[in-house]
Amino acid sequence: MPNELASRLEPIVAAAVETAGFDLDSLEVQQAGRRQLVKVVVDSDDGVGLDEVAAVSRTVSAALDENEHVLASAYTLEVTSPGLDRPLTQHRHWRRARFRLVKITPVEGAGYVARVGYAGEKSVRVLAEGRISDVSYQSVAKAVVEVEFKQPPAEDLKQLTADEEQKKEESK
Repeated sequence: MPNELASRLEPIVAAAVETAGFDLDSLEVQQAGRRQLVKVVVDSDDGVGLDEVAAVSRTVSAALDENEHVLASAYTLEVTSPGLDRPLTQHRHWRRARFRLVKITPVEGAGYVARVGYAGEKSVRVLAEGRISDVSYQSVAKAVVEVEFKQPPAEDLKQLTADEEQKKEESK
């Protein structure tokens, strides 16, 4: 029932999240006693701050209240932003991870750590071991952002930025 309920709620919640200026990253509905727990994860290219989470929460809550017949029970709403451990599964996740270190587990071969550059529609440019290469999204079994406690090396950023500029010139 909760998965069926989540699929019925998704267009309602997605519209409310978009109205607030964010992307719906995921929606989950769980039974929590007599109530439904509605978990909404939102994201944007600029990240999501606490004030923005509160604003999205109010917008989503109003949309759920307007469509109370879909839930048909009391609910608790939890709105949050994705954590660092969220796998990069969509083009926009890779785009938002620009210049971040990412641990990539390919479908075939050994895993490695690379810095993310330009994220295209079908592949992403990454810097690994001093070389830039294209990685097809389909060739990645799993990818997650690595936590860094210092600024990325300036040379890495310079190399990735130059690569982006070169790609833009080639596409003209």
